[in-house]
Amino acid sequence: MKPCWWTVVLLAVTTVALCSPLINELEPGQEWPKRGSVKQPQDESEDEDTLTEETPPSHPEAEILGEIKEEISSLARAAENADTKVDYSGAQLWKVSTEKTGVRATLGRLRRRNLISTWAGNQTYMDILVKQTAVQNVTRVMKRENITYDIIIEDLQKRINEENPPLDENEVELQDRRGHRMTWKQYHRLEDIHGFMDYLAKTYPKIVSVNTIGKSYEERDLKVLRISDGKPTNKAVFIDGGFHAREWISPATVTYIINQIAENFDEESDDIKNIDWYILPVVNPDGYEYTHVKDRLWRKNRRPGIGRQCVGADLNRNFGYRWGGKGASSNPCSDIYRGSRPFSEPESRAIAEFIKTSTANFSAYLTFHSYGQYLLYPWGYDTVAPPDHKDLDIVGKKIAAAIETTGGSKFTVGCSSKLLYPASGGSDDWAKGQGIKYTYTIELGDTGRYGFVLPTTFIEPVAREALAGIRVLASEIHKL
Repeated sequence: MKPCWWTVVLLAVTTVALCSPLINELEPGQEWPKRGSVKQPQDESEDEDTLTEETPPSHPEAEILGEIKEEISSLARAAENADTKVDYSGAQLWKVSTEKTGVRATLGRLRRRNLISTWAGNQTYMDILVKQTAVQNVTRVMKRENITYDIIIEDLQKRINEENPPLDENEVELQDRRGHRMTWKQYHRLEDIHGFMDYLAKTYPKIVSVNTIGKSYEERDLKVLRISDGKPTNKAVFIDGGFHAREWISPATVTYIINQIAENFDEESDDIKNIDWYILPVVNPDGYEYTHVKDRLWRKNRRPGIGRQCVGADLNRNFGYRWGGKGASSNPCSDIYRGSRPFSEPESRAIAEFIKTSTANFSAYLTFHSYGQYLLYPWGYDTVAPPDHKDLDIVGKKIAAAIETTGGSKFTVGCSSKLLYPASGGSDDWAKGQGIKYTYTIELGDTGRYGFVLPTTFIEPVAREALAGIRVLASEIHKL
């Protein structure tokens, strides 16, 4: 995935980043508070409805860390009322070293001028998309400032065109025999994913059920599949994918996990069978469909803005734990726009209401994203860690080891705000605040060679690794 070997070596080393200082430190012998008992930030305000985009304080460090993913995409905005897809011909993906003083400030200026947008990064580099019309200008700035970078993708549209080729005749025939269209050799539309879930519920009614926990803004179902043998002593795990529309590998991986557990349930270990699995493959169905028909790199949901404001909110900045802080924008045109208030979006609200009202004994929450090959635990809102961070780190390293043993991919384990950047309003922080013990964000492959435009040949290898990690987590849950 990298253009030069030094980047491979840099990212291949599995590291552990712990946040400090600790907050909410418990006295020795105390248990983590029961679910729902952790005071939420909005509890401190006079009225939750007063938490609008104008109220949260600004943070000087957001320019450097928190807003790494913020962009105002002129390409996407120009396409809002167009009939054709957004064309990224000539746009390029660069990997920029940010260890030199002043580099991040320069990239921030380029972003504000709408010459680049940021895809990913950590403390040492940023992946930036350079607009086709800006390649010469940005190249000139980089040379003038003596900034080191590598061109990863020379023509982004060409890569998009090659990403998801049609199935061959044998695969199409296999679809017809199987009774559903999922193959894991292709990225599928929402209709295929939901049809696959319904197929499993009809085929394995004793262990699989499907329910709609809410609707997206555009009235698409938020479908959760449950795999359970019904034992009242079972613990529970909630898994989701597809928060960010352009991260296609996430729903593909989550549906692969569903398929492997459901189809092979009788042969599974007791660790797997003694857990109730609740799985939501596509949190953001409106955005996901939009990436298939209009703009491959769309990130947010599709709630219209007020008046002439831009469309969409970042669902992973919209949860009500430390909402509106670092790494979340009040600008509706930003890719990390937090929404008008906590849980302003129907998709995030549906997840929260389901988890809070469920009678399931949730012991883990996993949310799959891409990319970078990170295994992250709270807190994300600031460089601080929960009282049980050592437990999260130990189990996280075991999961990473299983992933590497299975497919060779090396995942970096650590506290998300320290390892990457602060990002408030995330679903993982909220889940941890509800008292769910093992809460992780898993940033799937790759580490930047393809980024969000990961070819279909990677689906099964990436998903097999993730499943190996799931098995380790299941074993650790039963030790609680």
